[in-house]
Amino acid sequence: YGHNSFFKNNYLFKTWTDASSIIDYLLFAKKYISECEEKHGIEAVETLLDACHALMNFGVDRYKRPQKLSLAEEKRRQKAREDYLQTQVNELWRTLPKQARSEGAAERRYPPEPQENILYFIEKNAPLLEPWQREVVRIVRKISQYFYPQKQTQVMNEGWATFWHYTILNHLYDEGKLSDRFMMEVLHSHTNVIYQPPYNSRYYSGINPYALGFAMFTDLRRVCEHPTEEDRYWFPDYAGTDWVETLHFAMQNFKDESFISQFLSPKVMRDLKLFSIDDDDMKNYLKVSAIHNEEGYRKLRSTLSAQYNLSNLEPNIQVYNVAVKGDRSLTLRYVPHNRIPLGDSRHEVLRHLHTLWGFDVVLEQDNGELSPEIIARCPDKKLT
Repeated sequence: YGHNSFFKNNYLFKTWTDASSIIDYLLFAKKYISECEEKHGIEAVETLLDACHALMNFGVDRYKRPQKLSLAEEKRRQKAREDYLQTQVNELWRTLPKQARSEGAAERRYPPEPQENILYFIEKNAPLLEPWQREVVRIVRKISQYFYPQKQTQVMNEGWATFWHYTILNHLYDEGKLSDRFMMEVLHSHTNVIYQPPYNSRYYSGINPYALGFAMFTDLRRVCEHPTEEDRYWFPDYAGTDWVETLHFAMQNFKDESFISQFLSPKVMRDLKLFSIDDDDMKNYLKVSAIHNEEGYRKLRSTLSAQYNLSNLEPNIQVYNVAVKGDRSLTLRYVPHNRIPLGDSRHEVLRHLHTLWGFDVVLEQDNGELSPEIIARCPDKKLT
């Protein structure tokens, strides 16, 4: 019940996914890629898929709602796309312009505005991709788009499922419909799932989403059924209300970031012994900026909420320019968040992007008022 009700009712899944068509689309994708392997060879398809998968996180539209197409409509459009896309690419990369440009005309940047959906840009504009390759890029992009909500609801999704698993089985046990032996196995498994290792654990780093989600939904029920004065101060709109209705409201209308910002209570912070550390790269020490006390509750809640904001978790890299009239090189621009540099894996990811683009790929870093700095390129050349 837990996962199914979450997928069916949470606003992100209702906006971005369509359970009635995804199975048909996955079957279509499987069949299409199998046909590509027969026609073009397994190695060629695997190389293409590896490149696309390396860029899956940059193949998502964050604001536009995707269309819900049937399998028949997808097949019909797929054939039409092959012909149309190739004509568009040919038009973009034509050797001579239709009208002669004046010698003093300013060089226009393409695309006119930075593009964050890199796979979509590749699908529409890569000069050397064949129609079947563009369709594979599209398949990977659409599947990545389908799973976009899951990255933003891990705490809520797992918490909702474990909460109802625990609640329903305990209710059945209280009615005498489950044996003691069965219930002991359930509790043993449940305890292992929601265990939160300490901050200095050698085998797990970070907060267990099952532990946090279960603790928050369980605590929200307590706030509704047995509110304290502290609960009434922090949650005046929810304390003393019907717990089933309130929990469903929370499940339906929030994602991890906003759920934590809205419903993380002081009691949960105390139970989990949460504290916040400021790691400023300009200083040679760490600072404990908040602990689970009266002065630190709001700071803890906002800090933990920010950890589940995708904008803080994924690098801001966008297509910035294509040398349409030059060497056809593709330039990406990275805008750092809190001065956090890109990892060494950028060179490998750029190699995959070069596979798709077919010409030089350059990655710049935005330095604010200073000139952008080239931090990687493929093929690798001496950076200047």
